[in-house]
Amino acid sequence: MTVVPFSESARLRARAGRTPDDGDGFMADLMSGRRGRDDYIALIAQYYFLHTALEEAAARLADDRVVARFVSPSLTRRTALEEDLEFLVGPHWREVIEPLPSTVRYAARLDAIARTWPAGFIAHHYIRYMGDLCGCKIIRRVMQARFGFQTNGVGFFLYDAIADPRDFKDRYRDELDAVGWTDDERARLLDEVDVAYSFSSELFAELAASGTGLPAQVSVAS
Repeated sequence: MTVVPFSESARLRARAGRTPDDGDGFMADLMSGRRGRDDYIALIAQYYFLHTALEEAAARLADDRVVARFVSPSLTRRTALEEDLEFLVGPHWREVIEPLPSTVRYAARLDAIARTWPAGFIAHHYIRYMGDLCGCKIIRRVMQARFGFQTNGVGFFLYDAIADPRDFKDRYRDELDAVGWTDDERARLLDEVDVAYSFSSELFAELAASGTGLPAQVSVAS
């Protein structure tokens, strides 16, 4: 019997989780021009809250035997997001952005998983970073073309510490397969991949339903 590598099972599970109503419409609209600059800022704002939770959890788990395989300074996005928001919103950005309810729930799940089941944190780490690396170059280029950005405003999508994203993803997947998960761990992790993907989908769906997702008092930098 052929044993499917865990990394391939995780990839297939994430792909199988896609549905026509999973919120991908927000990104499709953003990429096609049906949504504007404020929608892009709303996305970056939610990513700030999400990646703050993700990277604080990763820092707490940096010495964990399993998690340490995957935590890398080259992946961290919080500083880039802070710089993007300063450019996009202005120096007062911390005072005016706020997390959507889906982001709050997502961040709470990340914190709970990191505290109670460190290995399960990898499911969320995988979905977030591997997904971002897959689309970062094309999203960055489209936003640069649409809004006249150079590197300011799109720093989140500029993984400048990773010379070869494809090679990085391959090595990440190799590490996933090298951990030596038990059958029970493998099944539980794949279930958590579903959870991670559903949280991501809920975030996009809420952004799509909430206009820009920004408080009315936000005055963005021009």
